[in-house]
Amino acid sequence: MSTLVSLWTDVRKRLEAAGVETPVFDARLLLEAGAGVSRLDIVSDPRRPVTAAQVAAVHVLAKRREAREPVAHIVGRKAFWTIELAVTPDVLIPRPETELLVETALAAIPANAEARVLDLGVGSGAILAAVLTERPFARGTGVDISSAALEVARANFEALGLNARTELRAGGWDAPLDGAFDVVLYNPPHTGRNDIEKFDTEVRRHEPRLELVGDADGHAAYRAIIRRLSAVLRPGGAFAFEVGKGQAEAVRALAEAEGLSTHAPRRDLAGLPRVVWGNRAA
Repeated sequence: MSTLVSLWTDVRKRLEAAGVETPVFDARLLLEAGAGVSRLDIVSDPRRPVTAAQVAAVHVLAKRREAREPVAHIVGRKAFWTIELAVTPDVLIPRPETELLVETALAAIPANAEARVLDLGVGSGAILAAVLTERPFARGTGVDISSAALEVARANFEALGLNARTELRAGGWDAPLDGAFDVVLYNPPHTGRNDIEKFDTEVRRHEPRLELVGDADGHAAYRAIIRRLSAVLRPGGAFAFEVGKGQAEAVRALAEAEGLSTHAPRRDLAGLPRVVWGNRAA
């Protein structure tokens, strides 16, 4: 008879053989989703028997992961910051390094401030939701060109109890916006067209190209929003952009050429400059 721990072990071994990078963690998530159990169940009662139907359901999910479908798409959710978000193939899966963008935004907003925050390319809503969760007096506007992505974001804001403080708008970088914002956040498609093959198989096959790939050098999105930044950012307001490897100095130069002040880029855990940030002159 199969148990939670024996089923988890079986899935882990399958994922290891398939070359999945995080087989232990992924096996647990697939076991939770397929068998309908919690992490506490697995830890506190590992020898609990599982039914044939539960085993079959877990193996269906494991087969999808063996084919390198992202585990977040399989289970339909992803942890980010201190929240959990619904994700679909219509949105980019939130990355740990993007939490640095959240940290940068929070440093610019006092805890009790009634700030207005703009998230361009809101996607799943991860960045804006994390900021609003930490800043209960802030309000946010999220813009995205994808109507499917906006539906995912809307569902996430509602589930987190943030919809009353959030406005979502369809459009690109030139979407009409009312008034000025205290903080503008941006995590655009910053991968050059010629660099997409550098991503691993599951990213190339399963994540939306619209949110991954920019122009030839990956800088077009930054050029577009930086030219408009002074029109949407209040005097003294802060901006923060996530950038790809090797892009920080070029993006920083673009911002300074438009009269914006910048600070030393913030580095991720790998030591790479990951966030270009600064202010509009007061």
